[in-house]
Amino acid sequence: MWTDVRAAWALFIGVGFIMIGNGLQGTLLGLRASLEGFSTFTTGIMMSGYFVGILLGSILAPRLVSRVGHIRVFGALASAASISILVHGLLVNPATWFMMRLVTGISYAGLYVVSESWLNDRASNETRGKMLSLYMVVTTLGMGAGQFLLNIADPLGIELFVLVSVVVSFGLIPMLLTARPAPAFETTTKMTLGELFRASPLALISNMLTGMAHGTIFGLGAVYASQQGFSVDRVSLFMACILIGGLIFQWPLGWLSDRIERRKIISGVALVSCAMALVAVTLDSHSNAFLICIVVLGGTAMPLYSLCVAYANDRLEPEQIVAASGSLVMVAGIGLTTGPILISLLMNEFGAVFYFYGLSVVFSLITLFTLYRMGRRAGIEVDQQAPIIAGQIGTPIAELVAPDAEDYVEAAQTGEWEKLDQENDASEDVDRRL
Repeated sequence: MWTDVRAAWALFIGVGFIMIGNGLQGTLLGLRASLEGFSTFTTGIMMSGYFVGILLGSILAPRLVSRVGHIRVFGALASAASISILVHGLLVNPATWFMMRLVTGISYAGLYVVSESWLNDRASNETRGKMLSLYMVVTTLGMGAGQFLLNIADPLGIELFVLVSVVVSFGLIPMLLTARPAPAFETTTKMTLGELFRASPLALISNMLTGMAHGTIFGLGAVYASQQGFSVDRVSLFMACILIGGLIFQWPLGWLSDRIERRKIISGVALVSCAMALVAVTLDSHSNAFLICIVVLGGTAMPLYSLCVAYANDRLEPEQIVAASGSLVMVAGIGLTTGPILISLLMNEFGAVFYFYGLSVVFSLITLFTLYRMGRRAGIEVDQQAPIIAGQIGTPIAELVAPDAEDYVEAAQTGEWEKLDQENDASEDVDRRL
């Protein structure tokens, strides 16, 4: 494994810095919007621009890579992301910020496509699972570390915007100086949303609702914290707790879902997320108990995306799995975009507390619809379930064909998941990050 890590050192360093910038940028914009007096609804629309960009970028980036190559696309998009954050600091108005969030989303979607396809190419079948796990740790820790940079300067100044630009630009250096050749890249056809719904209504609906929850958590978290009167360091800690919880709970819940009927885990995790959102309302938001509740909320909410994608793969035919990835990203993108807009409207009308009430409604819908589907359709035997792939919304590969996709399909057709796991040395070894 360490040989492959050394081969991908530039990728890990570059992605780490880029995610630090992304983590700081999202929280900074939500906080600054509140300080500037933007209405909550206006802020929700503005923040949704990033998720619209992610959706568009996941479609456009593979075409750009196929046309001009990984390194040029990576350099161009990182530069665009760096420039867009500076424009935020220079022109403070909602319309401009929405457009710049759109540019940022497109840029980051492309950066994810390039970096993850590059990682997949650098890894062997024996190390791909470990490399992917390390990549997820780097991205999550990067976003978490970015939250604490919020304390370096006054959010009302331009210094933090410049800092984001510098950090993102610094992430370019190791990637552009690597002497290794870029990986091969090819795109796939997509499954239509109708075909996905017919194959698994739960996969489509739960994925969209999970997108709504995640978009709300990251798009409006800083807005909620600001309206609650949190200090800047408390805002950064609040947002970091969500990511810390996701980092802690991701593997245990994935491990559990590979051993228990998947829908039971999805409904249980969504129910706990709903409960934590409601408990958070009753706690003093300045207490340590509140932060512990947020860690648990993040820990149960963040893995839901991986669980939904894994369930989708359980219900798809082997030859449909790769083609369905783009549709799953599109469905998640719809949720990511609409979630912050709808819940910001409630927060604008009824107060900041509807940040958690809105989340509780979304999680309760996931729970209820999952239970409904359990009553309508028989479950899959646990030993026939596809191995779960660790991932989170916001880092999609919409059209990437993993080098070991053919091995995955063959294992699915023969039911030899255990053999594939042994060959890949981990249950996550098939890189189908969605």
